[in-house]
Amino acid sequence: MNPYLEYHQLQTRRRFFKGAGLKVGGVALAQLLGQRALAIRSSRDEDVHPALPGFPHFAPKAKNLIYLHMNGAPAQMDLFDYKPEMESFFDKDLPESVRNNQRITTMTSRQKRFPVAPSKFAFEQCGQSGVMMSELVPFMKGIADDITMIKSVHTDAINHDPACTFVMTGSEVPGKPSLGSWLSYGLGSESQDLPAFVVFTPTFPKASQAQALFTRMWSSGFLPSKYDGVALRGTGDPVLYVKNPPGVDPRDRRAMLDALGKLNRKTFGRFGDPETQTRISQYEMAFRMQSSVPELTDLGTESKATLEMYGPNVQKPGTYAHSAILTRRLIERGVRTVQILHRGWDQHGNLPKLIKGQCMDVDQPTAALVKDLKQRGLLDDTLVVFGGEFGRTVYCQGKLSRENYGRDHHPRNFCMWMAGGGIKAGMTYGETDDFSYNITENPVHLNEINATIMHCLGIDNHRFTFPNQGLQQRLTGVEDAYPVQGILS
Repeated sequence: MNPYLEYHQLQTRRRFFKGAGLKVGGVALAQLLGQRALAIRSSRDEDVHPALPGFPHFAPKAKNLIYLHMNGAPAQMDLFDYKPEMESFFDKDLPESVRNNQRITTMTSRQKRFPVAPSKFAFEQCGQSGVMMSELVPFMKGIADDITMIKSVHTDAINHDPACTFVMTGSEVPGKPSLGSWLSYGLGSESQDLPAFVVFTPTFPKASQAQALFTRMWSSGFLPSKYDGVALRGTGDPVLYVKNPPGVDPRDRRAMLDALGKLNRKTFGRFGDPETQTRISQYEMAFRMQSSVPELTDLGTESKATLEMYGPNVQKPGTYAHSAILTRRLIERGVRTVQILHRGWDQHGNLPKLIKGQCMDVDQPTAALVKDLKQRGLLDDTLVVFGGEFGRTVYCQGKLSRENYGRDHHPRNFCMWMAGGGIKAGMTYGETDDFSYNITENPVHLNEINATIMHCLGIDNHRFTFPNQGLQQRLTGVEDAYPVQGILS
C-alpha cells in the first residue's frame, strides 16, 4: 500500500473539512482521468504496452535496445585501447604529470609505487575499418565493421555500486528509474505477450571476482512499478509462479483474473491509485506469459548453424550464450529493451587469467548476436550497446610481472561500443593518451551515451521528464547532455 495514500485516508475529520474545498475538484478530476484511462484501456485492450501520447518525438532509427553490461569494469587497455608505447614503461612509475594528483581508490592509495603494467595481449587492426582489438576477443573482430568503438567514455563514480547505478539510471543516488524503465514508460512495446523490458543475469566463470547486482539497475524507481524490468531466471522456471498450480485449469485462471480485474477497477475508481492499474496489467501479463515464455525458451526451431554460431553453451539455460540467443528471440517478438548483465570483470589481481575466462564466456555469443540480428534484418532497427561501468588503471595493483598483474578502478576513460540503428558502422571515436589514463580527443560522458541511445529511439532527452520531489526528473540528469553527433548515422 502507498503510505502517502494511507495517510490521507486516515486523516482527521477537522483536517478533511479544512482541505476539502481545494481537494474536491482534484478528486473529481482524478475520477474523470481514471475513467478516461479505463475507457482507453478497454477500447485498446490489445495494446498491452502503449506509448505515451506524442512519443516518439521524431522518427527513430532504432525501435529496440539491447544493452550488454559487463559488470565489474573490463580493462580497456587489454581489450580495445591499444597502447604499444607502454612496453617501454614496464615497471616504471606512472608519471605524476599523467596522474596529475587525480583521485584513486583506497585499494591502491597506500601503494608506495604505481608501476606501469603494459597489456600482455596482442592487438591487430580488424576489418576494413581498422578498429583495434585484442586477441582476447577473436569473434568480436569479425563484427569490427558493424560497430563504432568509443574510446573516450568517462563517468563520475569510482566504486562499483554507485558506478553501476549511474550507468543504468543516470544517477549515483538509488531510487531513480533505469534506462529500460524510462524507455518502457515512454515508448511502450510492440509485444503483446511479453514484458516491455526483460533482464538476464547469466552465470560467469567460477574463478572470477564478481560484484553484487542490485535490482535498482532494472527498477522503475519513481515511475509506476509496471515499468520494472522482468528478470528471466536461468535455472528452473524462467519466471517464478507464472505457471498455474497443479489442478488449476487455464479457463478457471482466466475467469478468476476477469473477476479480480473488475474488483481492481472499482478500487481504482474509488481511490485513483495508479498502482492499482499496475496490478491489473501485471496479472494480465502473467497470464499471457504462461504460453509466451515456454515458446520463447524453446530453441527447437533454431537451425544447427545458428546454434553453433552462438557457441557450445547456447543450449545451457542460465549461460551468457543462452541469454544472447533468447535476446534475439525477444527482439523478434517486439520486446523494447533487453539487458544482459554479465558479472566477474572486477580484476584487481590475476587479471590475465581472469579476463581470458570472461572473454571466453561472452566473446563468441556477443559477436553471434550482432551477426544474427544483421542476417535477419533486425540490426537496422535494433541498437546494441556493449560496455562496463568504468575503466581500469594502467598501473598495477599489487605485485607486477610480465605475465601477471592487476588493475584498479579508473573512471576517467574507458571503452564502449555501439552498433545498429542510428549508429555509424566501422569507426573509432575519441582518443586517450599513451597511458590510457586521460582523454585527449572527443570526451563522451555516460549521460551523453544515454542521450544518444534515446536519440536513436526517437526521444529528445530534454523533453522526456517525470515530476518527482519537486523536480522534472530526466534520465540524463539536471545538467544538459546531448547525443554524440559524431557517431550518429
